[in-house]
Amino acid sequence: MFDALKEKFASVFSKLGSKGKLSEADIDAALREVRRSLLEADVDFRVAKDFIAKVRERASSAEVLESITASERVAAIVYEELISLMGKSEGLIISPKPPTVILMAGLQGSGKTTTTVKLARVLKNSHSPLVVACDLRRPAAVEQLRVLANDAKISFYGPENETETDVLKVVKGAKKFAEAHMNDVIILDTAGRLHIDEELMTELKNIAEILPPHEKILVVDSMIGQEAVNAAKSFHELLNLTGLILTKLDGDARGGSALAIRAVTGVPVKFAGVGENTDALEIFSPERMAGRIMGMGDIQGLAEKVKAAGLDENAIKPAELSGKQFNLETLLKQFEQIEKLGPLDKIAGMIPGLDKIKNFKADDAETSKALKRNKAIIQSMTPAERRNPRIIKGSRRRRIAEGSGTSVQMVNQLLAQYEQMKKLFKNFSSGSRGSRGLKSLFGFGR
Repeated sequence: MFDALKEKFASVFSKLGSKGKLSEADIDAALREVRRSLLEADVDFRVAKDFIAKVRERASSAEVLESITASERVAAIVYEELISLMGKSEGLIISPKPPTVILMAGLQGSGKTTTTVKLARVLKNSHSPLVVACDLRRPAAVEQLRVLANDAKISFYGPENETETDVLKVVKGAKKFAEAHMNDVIILDTAGRLHIDEELMTELKNIAEILPPHEKILVVDSMIGQEAVNAAKSFHELLNLTGLILTKLDGDARGGSALAIRAVTGVPVKFAGVGENTDALEIFSPERMAGRIMGMGDIQGLAEKVKAAGLDENAIKPAELSGKQFNLETLLKQFEQIEKLGPLDKIAGMIPGLDKIKNFKADDAETSKALKRNKAIIQSMTPAERRNPRIIKGSRRRRIAEGSGTSVQMVNQLLAQYEQMKKLFKNFSSGSRGSRGLKSLFGFGR
C-alpha cells in the first residue's frame, strides 16, 4: 500500500544524504517534501502538520545539525515519529471468565464478515471461538459467514431459518450454544450499513445488553481514505470502540488512514487485513509499518511467514544479514525462501533493499521471472565467487552470464544491487554514531 510514500521518502533522504552536514534550510526543504507526501497519501492535514512540527523540533537541534551522520539522524527521527503517530500495539481483551464477547461493527463493504472469520482463525490457536451471524438484513450474509467458517474449521451459529429477522433471538441462542459447546470466545458479525443510522446503533446497543462485549471492534476499509477516519470517529462517539481492524492494507490506495486513524480517533488499531484469504490477518505493528515506509523492510514479518510455512527460520535471522556475513550465498538462500512464501512482489518488499532490484515492483509474474533470473546468475557462480563477490571481474562476469543464460549487464546489475544491500545491512547491524542509530531501529544488540 505504501509503495508511493516509500519511494518519495527514499528520494527525500537520498537528497539529504548527499549533502553531508545539514542546515536548517536543508531540513525545512526535506520536511516540506515529507509533508506533501503525507498529504498525497491522504493523511489528515492537521495530523500531517503536527507530525512535521514534532520532527522539525527534534531534527533542528544542534546535536543533529552538527552530526556527521545528520541525514541518518533525521531519518531515524521520522521513523520514531511515525511509530508515535500510529501508537502502541495493543492486544485483544480476553476475559478471565469465559466467554469473551467481541462485537464486530462496520459499514457495508468494509470486509467485516470475512474479517470476523480471520479473527477467529487467529484466536483458534489458543481458544475455541464461535462466530455468530447477526446480519439478517444483507442477502446471503448468513450463508457467507457459514461457508467461510466451515472452510476455516471454525464453529458457527446462525438463525434457525432463512426468514428469521429477530437478531436478539439469534444472540440469545448463540449464548446457549457457546455454553453447550465450550466456546470461550463469541464473535458477533453484526449488520453493516451504507451509512450510520439510528436503527443500526439501536440494534448494536440491544445486542450489547444481551451479550456485553469485552471488545467493540470497528472494521474499516483503508482504501476509502479520509472517509475511513470519519467513519471511525462516528462509530466511536456512539459505541465507545475498543479497537480497529484495517482491511485491504495489501491494496494500492493512498493509505493515509492507516497512519492517522489512531491519532484522530484515539482508538488503537489491533489488526490489519493483508489479503482476501481467511489467514491474511496480521497483528498491527507500528514499528513494522514504519519500517516498510522508510524502506527498512520487515524482517520480523518475513520471519513469521517463514515459521508459518514450516521453512528454515535460520535463513532470515538478523545475524546472517549483518554486513560481515551477508554474501551471495545468503542472498541465494533468501531467494529460495521467498519463492516458497509468495506472492513474491509482497514478500520481496519485506527485505530491505531487495525491492530495488529491477522488476521487483512489478506484478507477481514479473517478480517471479526476475527472481528466477537472479537465482540463475548466482547459481552460475563458484562457491568462492558467492562468498567473495569482489573477485568477480570481467572474464568471470562473462562466464556467469553465459552459464545463466543472461547478459553481462544483468550480472553487473545484480552485483551492484548486492553491494547496495550489503551496505544497507551493514548500517543496520552497526548503527550510526549518534545516540539512536539504525541499529536500535532493528533490534540488533537488544
